[in-house]
Amino acid sequence: MTLNIFLLGMPSPLSMALIVGALLLLFGGKKIPELMKGIGGGIKEFKKASKDEKKDDEKIEDKK
Repeated sequence: MTLNIFLLGMPSPLSMALIVGALLLLFGGKKIPELMKGIGGGIKEFKKASKDEKKDDEKIEDKK
C-alpha cells in the first residue's frame, strides 16, 4: 500500500521527457548549462551560510 502511494508521486519517463523538451524549447541548449551553474552556486552558498550559522550558534552557546 505505501509503495503505491510512493510511486504516485514519481513522474513517469514520458512526463520527464516532456519537461526536458519544454525546457529546451524555452531556454535553448546553450542557456541550460548556465542556469544549472547558477542553481549549483546558489545551493553551495546556501550550504555555506547554514554551516556558518551553526558555527555562530555554537560560539554563542560556548560563551554562556
